[in-house]
Amino acid sequence: METLTAYHEAGHVIMAACLGADVQSVTIEPDHDDGPARYGDTRARWPLGFPARELRRREIFVLLAGPVAEMIYRGEPLHPGFVPEWADDWRQAWALAEPLYRDPPARLKQLERLTRELYQMLRDDRRWAAIAALADELLAHETLDEEMIADVVAQWL
Repeated sequence: METLTAYHEAGHVIMAACLGADVQSVTIEPDHDDGPARYGDTRARWPLGFPARELRRREIFVLLAGPVAEMIYRGEPLHPGFVPEWADDWRQAWALAEPLYRDPPARLKQLERLTRELYQMLRDDRRWAAIAALADELLAHETLDEEMIADVVAQWL
């Protein structure tokens, strides 16, 4: 499970970095606080200036990138809405997409389209190498800070 979580969180990180966020930290040993139960945690900060619609779209991509990275690692293209460990990512993406796609069937169709698009994007050799390198670092250190993340990202992207 720890390896799957490392790839999952690495997917979030690499997509956030690709889309312009500053990733502050990532861990596969999250605090078990009052928030939702989770296996990992990625903290990113978006620069100011993105229009609201564009920022929502980027956040949705980042949310779905974790499950997609895990799908690729597992070799199983599963639906992110049907895997219990991915339920929180899917719920958040669903909620963020509501203002963009008010009709639930249209929203589902768009989120599924974005998932397929992400699957192709993350399978790109450089992005996948970055995800794998970051997952290796997570498995070795459990938590990475902004500087450690930036070092891995700079090496591969």
